[in-house]
Amino acid sequence: MSVSAAVDYTLNELMCVLAAREIADGDVVFVGIGLPNLACNLARATHAPNMTLIYESGAVGAIPDRVPPSIGDPALVTGSLMVCSMADIFQSFLQNGKIQVGFLGGAQIDRFANINTTVVGPYASPKVRLPGSGGACEIALHAQKVLVISKLDKRAFPEKVDFVTSPGGKVKKVITNMGILERGPETGGELVLTALYPSCTFEQVQANVGWKLKAREPLSSVEPPTEAEVRLLREKLDPKRLHIK
Repeated sequence: MSVSAAVDYTLNELMCVLAAREIADGDVVFVGIGLPNLACNLARATHAPNMTLIYESGAVGAIPDRVPPSIGDPALVTGSLMVCSMADIFQSFLQNGKIQVGFLGGAQIDRFANINTTVVGPYASPKVRLPGSGGACEIALHAQKVLVISKLDKRAFPEKVDFVTSPGGKVKKVITNMGILERGPETGGELVLTALYPSCTFEQVQANVGWKLKAREPLSSVEPPTEAEVRLLREKLDPKRLHIK
């Protein structure tokens, strides 16, 4: 799906660019695969050349020459500052307060940004059993701020998750395909709509979340991707369009 603007871009490209802009030069970022990984590499190629990428598999300061399809990809090792054990990643970096930004996602995200990656349905007799926490709970607790990239859908954004795998207290923004949600101190930490994308409406966002959504007035607009950002994504970072299609 494309959005018409001065530069042609897809919604995935927009989400990636907006996530990249949340990363400051010098940040240490704990990242997985998919759009967050693409966003981090875009940030490093543009405004944050001194950021440090850390992967759960043990690569610290990774500088992959292509977008890795998994955290075990050999591209993460070549040129990295160090390769260590997963225990070192969590104990020495994450739990030691060294991570400025952590990216998370999940099957469910509720009105208070709690994330579920454990079960859909009752825990004792779930409809679907999900992969579980992995390192997500530790990232949610110990990263200085957490960003989430997720497409809006009423099943994925219920009023209350079926199981709290990762608490939402550190979530700063949820970057979606229609707008941006942020935890609002004025609403006791509840997610509120703070920005809408071009051609999207509040009603469309409301139809895709499971609670009565509040909006922060005035709603912000977002700066669309630049021609240079789109070119980097399509020609260098994801030429096979694995993530930005």
